[in-house]
Amino acid sequence: MNLQRWFQVARSPSIIRRAIKVSVVVGTLLVIINHVPALWHGDLSRFRLFQIGLTYAVPYCVATWSSVAALLEKDKTKH
Repeated sequence: MNLQRWFQVARSPSIIRRAIKVSVVVGTLLVIINHVPALWHGDLSRFRLFQIGLTYAVPYCVATWSSVAALLEKDKTKH
């Protein structure tokens, strides 16, 4: 796999927009499932905020990875 090409595709606006949308939807659902009780009680420690950040970062990375992989696979089958 050509990492330079991978990052070039990953930085494309359509990939970024799609990954942000997925991250907002999935991340918000996961925050609700995993962190609402703590947030309700005011537990906003640095570690909790770090966990919430990861809760949004992971779906962003997964959506980016799968979109880039699909596009690169599609390009491979064209040639």
